[in-house]
Amino acid sequence: MYISDFGLSKQIGTNPNNPEKKNIFGVLPYIAPEVLSGEEYTKAADVYSFGIIAYEMVTGFPPYLDIPHDKDLAMKICNGLRPKIPFHTLKLITRMIMRCWDARITHRPTLEELYHELSKYYWDYYEYLTEGNNKDIEIVIQIKKAEEFSANQNGSIWKNFLRIFHWRKESTNKTNSETATPTPLNYQTHPQAIYTSRLLNFSKLPKPKNEENFEKELEELTESVSNLCPSDSGIVDLDMSDF
Repeated sequence: MYISDFGLSKQIGTNPNNPEKKNIFGVLPYIAPEVLSGEEYTKAADVYSFGIIAYEMVTGFPPYLDIPHDKDLAMKICNGLRPKIPFHTLKLITRMIMRCWDARITHRPTLEELYHELSKYYWDYYEYLTEGNNKDIEIVIQIKKAEEFSANQNGSIWKNFLRIFHWRKESTNKTNSETATPTPLNYQTHPQAIYTSRLLNFSKLPKPKNEENFEKELEELTESVSNLCPSDSGIVDLDMSDF
């Protein structure tokens, strides 16, 4: 899987009505709050966008699907509004997504750190599936719990998400035509929820900040995950040539 085209979620050109302010083109829910408020575009903005996509993969739903994508939403995002992550989401994945969403851009992980973290989860689980190893690794334990939840709920959301981890095993046992396809989800979006790139000419947006309890929740989540798997700090050292 490759993610691209976040160049359309950044500042482009100048605003003729205000030469000091740059125009912003993109899809509002995926644009980092600091970009919305007119700050300089950095790689950290792509990390924020990645976090939104990860949320969409976990839930099966696009962000903010039931509300208008207008200046009011842009203002709320700058004030710390984020999509609600389901309680049964893997804690390791929830932590990763929340770190990407941090309004403090220096606290967000880098794309390289995300690559290492996800690669570790993937290969740890792959070894469990193929060799029976890593039974006590936290990602394996959490995925097992998610599978039990999915079975009890008969829900397609988690079956789609867990297929990410099962893909390699499926692909070795089946031809491409036999590989299972994701189960479609039914949902209805607000008529003013717009998921196409457009000019976003919002003015006087507040300086980005986290919601009141965001940093406390992220800290508590990080501590709980660290207690479960003390050897995993969320930033792992892997040789990229192995992948």
